[in-house]
Amino acid sequence: MPNYYPLLIVGAIIGVVTTIFIIAYAMMKDKKTAIGFDRNMKDTEIVKRILVYAKPHALKFLLVGLFMVFAISYDIIAPILVGEIQGLIKTQGFEMSRLLAMIAVYGSILLVSLVCTYCQSILLQKTGQKILSSIREDIFSHIESLSHAQLNRIPTGKLVTRVTNDTNAISMVFTHILANLVKNFFIILGVLVAMLALNYMLTLMILCFVPFIVIFTLIFRKFSRRAYRRVKDATTDINTYLSENLSGMKITQIFNRQERKAEEFEQRNVALDKARHQEIFVFSIFRPMVYMLYVSSILCLFYLGARGVILDTEIFGQRIGSETIVTFYMYINKFFNPIQTLAEQFNRLQAAFASAEKIFSIMDMQPEVVDSEDAVELDEVRGDIEFKNVWFSYIPGEWVLRDVSFTVKANETVAFVGSTGSGKTTILSLICRNYDIQKGQILIDGVDIKKIKISSLRRHFGQMLQDVFLFSGTIRSNIVLHEESFTDEEIMRTCDYVNATHFISKLKDGLDEEVRERGNNFSAGQRQLLSFARTIIHKPSVMILDEATANIDTETEVLIQDSLEKMMNVGTMLIVAHRLSTIQHADNIIVLSHGEIVEQGNHFELLAKKGRYYGLYMLQFEKERLRKNN
Repeated sequence: MPNYYPLLIVGAIIGVVTTIFIIAYAMMKDKKTAIGFDRNMKDTEIVKRILVYAKPHALKFLLVGLFMVFAISYDIIAPILVGEIQGLIKTQGFEMSRLLAMIAVYGSILLVSLVCTYCQSILLQKTGQKILSSIREDIFSHIESLSHAQLNRIPTGKLVTRVTNDTNAISMVFTHILANLVKNFFIILGVLVAMLALNYMLTLMILCFVPFIVIFTLIFRKFSRRAYRRVKDATTDINTYLSENLSGMKITQIFNRQERKAEEFEQRNVALDKARHQEIFVFSIFRPMVYMLYVSSILCLFYLGARGVILDTEIFGQRIGSETIVTFYMYINKFFNPIQTLAEQFNRLQAAFASAEKIFSIMDMQPEVVDSEDAVELDEVRGDIEFKNVWFSYIPGEWVLRDVSFTVKANETVAFVGSTGSGKTTILSLICRNYDIQKGQILIDGVDIKKIKISSLRRHFGQMLQDVFLFSGTIRSNIVLHEESFTDEEIMRTCDYVNATHFISKLKDGLDEEVRERGNNFSAGQRQLLSFARTIIHKPSVMILDEATANIDTETEVLIQDSLEKMMNVGTMLIVAHRLSTIQHADNIIVLSHGEIVEQGNHFELLAKKGRYYGLYMLQFEKERLRKNN
């Protein structure tokens, strides 16, 4: 019995460590709610959804599997060859030719393994990049299908993180993690079979350590999942903060808030740093524990093997030679090394699962504005618009529009005026189905807009907003929106029609002039004129103009007014404007207050009524008079 005291001491140490881990695991489970850890999707569900992207590349993965079989042959056969060589060398009168032959076999197996590993890596990288592109295209297309309300609820930085960082993490599943998991599994299985065939009693002794490996892995799985979730959340928080504050940096500088913003960024940076340290700490505990089991198994092997060789006795009923010890030593290394690698891969796998869950949470968002099953295409639109008892709210119960009804005839120009929050811009958004109404009906040429395909409906509308968005590129690309059917002559004719050539002709590169991010190298008036050109060139049947003359200098306003007068002859036009001078020539002016229509008629009819419109007009007239006098 005293001969086995060293083994009992090793077992006691492992038992104590395991007990500590189990207690920590139990305490972590009790605090799961307190730490904010919440997993909404099971790993099996995530794996199923990820594998959908792998199915089109099934043949390539089968080829990778074939390469893998040849690659792992080295790990299975090499220890046996080394053991045979060791046994051959200690044999008296061994033949050098036999030794060289065995070395040649060893080298050949190693070479085949290296070539197959190289081919496997190249094929996986190419396939992984294709899968990565598919995932990015899918999530970007899904984001495009979301309604304005949904996009308003999700910070832009979070969406950027989903499409870039999180998809990269999923790509690792196919390029590294999945292949290594399968490879290590078969190495462990092959090594186990080889050890059982060589000496099943020693193998059973080594397998006594496996339950502890399983326990450590399960415990590590919980801790690492929580750590990775915190890292992902902190990363998303920083990206969201950067996206917002870099866009608003001018405001920060104007109000001299650089130090305060730097402090806020530091807080988020510290949170990410802490999350990273927790992640590193979790892994720094797990790997040494697995390494401890590896060293313990080696010590047990050497202890039992040395006693058997030195004392020339049987161990567990089997006689052990030095070649067996050498072979088992290599096999134990190849048995535990994949397990340690599995820990690293599991670490990455948790990152991929955390990223995948965030991606799928976006992709699982059902678009709030969708085509009905019987939706139709509109080949052409005359421009008749009718609101029938429309009620709408952004927040349930807080009505922005209340029982609104009006009619717009084809080719008419109708303007909407009223105080801020009266529902003017909301009406324009509802016509294009940027949002869906809660009650009532909106008709285009007598057809309910919910019965028209969204893409078909919006194709016939041209929207010109107050906050003009220009993409990075050129003036040409921003006008045609990368549609290649327009010639330079058509583009310039359109620009001349809306008075945009007034400044384009002065630019060095003309239509090829660079447009920087958000068009910040152009004035507000120039951006608005480009917006007009972009709308007119696509020949919409109904044009929507939302505060186009707000915050624009007098000279540019003259150009825009001239453009507006021309565009009023193109088709039906709907205008929202605070400057009443912009809408004096409208066929009908609808005055809104608190989501209800209080007046409507043309400019002169409303002035004659001396109601709300008259009050607004006189107020602006007095302000303009005072401005000129000053």
